[in-house]
Amino acid sequence: MALHQIKKVPTAEEIREELPVSNALAALKKERDEEIAKVFTGESDKFIMIIGPCSADNEDAVCDYVNRLAKVAEKVKDKVLIIPRIYTNKPRTTGAGYKGMLHQPDPESKSDLYGGIIAIRKMHIRAMAETGLTAADEMLYSENWPYMEDILSYVAIGARSVEDQQHRLTASGMDVPVGMKNPTSGDLTVMMNSCLAGQSRHTFLFSGWETKTDGNPLTHCILRGALNKHGQSISNYHYEDLMQLTDLYAQFDKLINPACIVDANHNNSGKKWDQQPRIVKEILHSMRHSEDIKKLVKGVMVESYIENGCQKIGEGVYGKSITDPCLGWELSEKLILEVADLL
Repeated sequence: MALHQIKKVPTAEEIREELPVSNALAALKKERDEEIAKVFTGESDKFIMIIGPCSADNEDAVCDYVNRLAKVAEKVKDKVLIIPRIYTNKPRTTGAGYKGMLHQPDPESKSDLYGGIIAIRKMHIRAMAETGLTAADEMLYSENWPYMEDILSYVAIGARSVEDQQHRLTASGMDVPVGMKNPTSGDLTVMMNSCLAGQSRHTFLFSGWETKTDGNPLTHCILRGALNKHGQSISNYHYEDLMQLTDLYAQFDKLINPACIVDANHNNSGKKWDQQPRIVKEILHSMRHSEDIKKLVKGVMVESYIENGCQKIGEGVYGKSITDPCLGWELSEKLILEVADLL
């Protein structure tokens, strides 16, 4: 048998009892969830910025970053709604490499999934308590959701997972916005079908239960660029791309709350982290020139950390990404303030 059971991991209920969210933080999350949902339903015209490290690898550095972010968020709160990226699950193209804090609470040590779940909750709860901000994470594994449902205010489903049935059906049972990224192939109909599945009701097998969902009306699109047949990056954040998505939503007329978040990194930037401010400003420019685009685009994603660029695991630079390169803090703060001025 090729599958080897290592140790039994406690249930989500047991983990939540071990590391609970206080009543005060639960109330904070409820308030934040309602504020974020209003952007996707069109009740609020605030601009969302989902911003933070490519991967949350170190609790102290991440909480330091989110504390800095909270101070800027307060300055721009009338126009910009900040959602910290605290990404603890990292998809890997070949399956090899650092898969995030869930797998390795210490990036230089072996996998420890139970320790990873504890480390994730501890970091998220600390960030919430210190800053008043609730965060976004990527759903790499659909069965992670019960461990995270009381702490996350936004979930992204990545380019490699967006066509997976279990991810789509799990998204339909969530009560926070779920962003469906376009696949690496760039086929936007895959993303649209994923949104449709996420907004629909389903019955399926989940965590050993026959499970029924209500559908998630806040399921929406994320444009993150793509790859051509030669493995070269193709962007999809330009005016024409956003108009195409507007037209596509008209064809998928069963979808409610049409919405798009644009990822300024990944294949949209060709992983050139320093291009993210330019890309964000171009998106804002497109919004000023089209009411349809302004109505559709609800915000952007930016990969940002304390230090510019990235490093290898073990190099030990505080607040520097160990996965994709990120925009450093000074440039990130400047970008947030510029976005608020341009809106």
